[in-house]
Amino acid sequence: MKKHNFSAGPCILPKEVIIKASEAVMDFNGSGLSLIEISHRSKDFVAVMENARSLALELLDLKDKGYQALFLQGGASLEFLRVANNLMETKAGYLNTGTWSDKAIKEAKLYGEVVEVGSSKDENYKYIPKGYAVPKGLDYLHITSNNTIYGTQFKKFPVTDAPLVCDMSSDIFSRQLDFSKFDLIYAGAQKNMGPAGATLVVVKEEILGKVSRTIPSMLDYQVHISKDSMFNTPSVFAVYTSMLTLEWLKKLGGIAAIEEINEKKARLLYSEIDLNPVFKGYANTEDRSIMNATFNLTDESLKSTFETLLKEAGINGLNGHRSVGGYRASMYNALSLESVGVLVDVMSEMERKG
Repeated sequence: MKKHNFSAGPCILPKEVIIKASEAVMDFNGSGLSLIEISHRSKDFVAVMENARSLALELLDLKDKGYQALFLQGGASLEFLRVANNLMETKAGYLNTGTWSDKAIKEAKLYGEVVEVGSSKDENYKYIPKGYAVPKGLDYLHITSNNTIYGTQFKKFPVTDAPLVCDMSSDIFSRQLDFSKFDLIYAGAQKNMGPAGATLVVVKEEILGKVSRTIPSMLDYQVHISKDSMFNTPSVFAVYTSMLTLEWLKKLGGIAAIEEINEKKARLLYSEIDLNPVFKGYANTEDRSIMNATFNLTDESLKSTFETLLKEAGINGLNGHRSVGGYRASMYNALSLESVGVLVDVMSEMERKG
């Protein structure tokens, strides 16, 4: 039976990427050696790293615009710390829209004053704050573009005179944006780009080197840039597989092409959630994410029936996060429209059974 993987992360990957990655684990570039046992300093892997970094900038339309792409380690969780270490001198602003922004705020407070510019914590993060005023004099403003746990997503981004930093872990490469409006973007690969183990950081070089503190080498973006993203041994498999995913996306037609597909998937599922009396959406309608749709049953006594149907249909990874409950359908780039259709059919059957 075909599996339909709605897991929030590690994410679903294109089948051709998994095939190519598995072949490379057995024999990389006809070398007779596995990808995971070659030297990261070998000519073949250096080419992989260069291609991955170049593709990231190309797909985001940031080539030759003063940006560098890095593949680092530690996930978004380490970037919470690394961003503040590199950019905060005295005071930074944060929009608190979920668990991950809340964690980022905690780390930033180690380095200076944090101004919580806006928050949706009062309603368990089911909306994106609006009508807030961004104060002057910030070292940077930090936002999380898509909130995996709660199913909300920024549709309009804040205007600020400070560098704009964005955690795009769960919606990177999923929709067209003017990425030049962001001064630093970071994203754990495992949400929408590759396997766990690598983190993409895209940073405008001119914002670096302005804090007075001494930054430890491993936390210093400038050190990683100077060493071409190989200051330490990189996550070879994660970088290679992310490169394959970026190649797949480019061949598909880039972000414009995948956005069209993603919007179709989201429309199909949200239409069912709104029209089917068995279900109700969690996030406010105007702030719904096209990547992570969160919803609940209107009658919890139907839970066993619904989950039996999901299992019979081969649907995996639909359980919601413990802080929200219910269900979460993560519709990352590689998830097919067909898989969303299978989920919608199960939801429709629930209505018929009711």
